[in-house]
Amino acid sequence: MSKKELVKRYLLFVISLFFCGVGIAFTKHAELGVSPISSLANVISIKFDFISFGNWLIVSNLVLLLGQIILLRRNFKPIQLVQIPLSFIFGYFTDFGMWMIKDIPNENYIVRLLLVFAGIIFIGFGISLGVIADVVLNSGEAFVKALADVTKKDFGTVKIVFDVSWVLFSIVLSLLLFDGKLIGTREGTIISAVFVGVTVKLFKPLLQTPLTKILTK
Repeated sequence: MSKKELVKRYLLFVISLFFCGVGIAFTKHAELGVSPISSLANVISIKFDFISFGNWLIVSNLVLLLGQIILLRRNFKPIQLVQIPLSFIFGYFTDFGMWMIKDIPNENYIVRLLLVFAGIIFIGFGISLGVIADVVLNSGEAFVKALADVTKKDFGTVKIVFDVSWVLFSIVLSLLLFDGKLIGTREGTIISAVFVGVTVKLFKPLLQTPLTKILTK
């Protein structure tokens, strides 16, 4: 792969982070729960709001990176440290998205659902771009891959277990922090878990050929 193509691929990956960040901002603004991987940071950001949701996402991603280092030890590749700046970029994009849509009214439940689905479309589009870029995994996916490699289990199976565990942890944490109330993890989390994959399946085939031509040109 030439340096020019590599630069293009990383640029595409950064663009993918922008769409994912804005998508998560939409689901956050809906107040019906965010995607599973963001659910824990969402609960914590509601209780401890001295830093922004985007910054809590950065912390969450860095914790997952540390988890990769612990799991893989000598097998951890230094190139994966690129997750550090990318985590910061993703967090800042999410906060920018929050600022961008902050004035959209969200009192009506139907509007909230529409915000969730708008977020899902953005996230699915962003993930599709990231998959096509094919340069690095985000911290959540990279942690799942590390866990799958260490346990010798199928990536898809580990991904499901991880997402379910992350959501359950978020629910338990919410109940502990908010006196038995379920805050930050709701039906929007389940909707996102189901439909993000569907949108990726729709977008990726449409984008794969034209973007690959641009990347390899």
